[in-house]
Amino acid sequence: MAEYNFIELAKNAKIASKKLATLSTDIKNKALLSIAEALDSNKSKIFEANKKDLDLAKDNVSPSVYNRLKLDENKMRDMIQGIIDVYELENPIGKVLLQRSLDTGLILTKTSCPIGVLGIIFEARPDVISQISALAIKSSNAVILKGGKESALTNTAIMEIIQSALNKVEGFPQNAITQVFSRDDVKEMLEQEKYIDLIIPRGGNNLVKFIKENTKIPVLGHADGICHIFTDESADLEKAKRIIIDAKTQYPSACNTVETLLIHKNFAHKTELLESLKESGVELNFSPDSWHIEYSDKILSVKEVESLEDAIEHINEFSSGHTESIITENRENAQIFISAVDSAGVYHNVSTRFADGFRYGFGAEVGISTNKTHARGPVGLEGLTIYKYSLQGNGDIVADYVEGKKKFNHKDLV
Repeated sequence: MAEYNFIELAKNAKIASKKLATLSTDIKNKALLSIAEALDSNKSKIFEANKKDLDLAKDNVSPSVYNRLKLDENKMRDMIQGIIDVYELENPIGKVLLQRSLDTGLILTKTSCPIGVLGIIFEARPDVISQISALAIKSSNAVILKGGKESALTNTAIMEIIQSALNKVEGFPQNAITQVFSRDDVKEMLEQEKYIDLIIPRGGNNLVKFIKENTKIPVLGHADGICHIFTDESADLEKAKRIIIDAKTQYPSACNTVETLLIHKNFAHKTELLESLKESGVELNFSPDSWHIEYSDKILSVKEVESLEDAIEHINEFSSGHTESIITENRENAQIFISAVDSAGVYHNVSTRFADGFRYGFGAEVGISTNKTHARGPVGLEGLTIYKYSLQGNGDIVADYVEGKKKFNHKDLV
């Protein structure tokens, strides 16, 4: 790992971000294709580094962290496809979001633009590097990545491949995608509000809480993934089985895995449903102390509720605001649930595991946000843009309007 000074690195990322802001779609797309091809042709190098990380982590991390750390052919395929998907998406920068005539010849325009420099702090998952790099490139943002020590060798291998690929793209600025490694770098990153515009943590509750409490930089993300499924009294049993088993067992360590199952007291097939979950290897927990628990494992909290309103009240009290789902054949109840539940994702008759930027067609995601400002839910390209206003005129001054010499017409053009 090369020697570096974090402040100099952050300054250089800021300089790179200004160049990225004016980069053509063609150059950005060439960079993405170059990365995808390089990762595909260097898979063995990445797998070799990942095996070393796994060997070192085997007895030192939880099973859920170990699963997130592991890279296999399926994850590698998704990594590369995610970059291709971002390549195929429309350039999100320079879009006219509003154009309004304030008066004759006085035109206000609202245009999408990049945020600037992103600081990404993540744990375990090395596939995060390619996802975020692709989204940052397409959205014209520079990015500084800090991964966990458990994935250091894999992260280094992936970043070296990405850097090599970018160096071959004429016109792509240096220092746009960089990586840091030490615990001290996290502290440095959180103090660089002059150079870093947004922090995105991807990790457990303790990491996110620490970051939010120790920086003046805006933070985008979520602390917990306490997701709920409510089985309404009119729910179809077979649908309920499929949905809940998928939401709990398909990838238990993911943040969009269901952690609490609420069952209407009048649902006639409760016993059959719970038996099917047990047969799928799910351990059931009926303790009231479990409503706050994110298991990241094949364990599920279960509670019987009196009504739809009771379910909504429970979710809004105990949810982390991530993703919730209702299983019901009553469309009116479904609509009430969707309107009343205060989470980033609210579903009807589908698994919570769909809460993902790749599955939403965003190409990839930098993370999932439970914030209520700027970006919410899976954050893809659009969530990595902001906007600016430009005003064009011809010697116009406010005094003319204050003194009544001129009047605004406020006519939307777009």
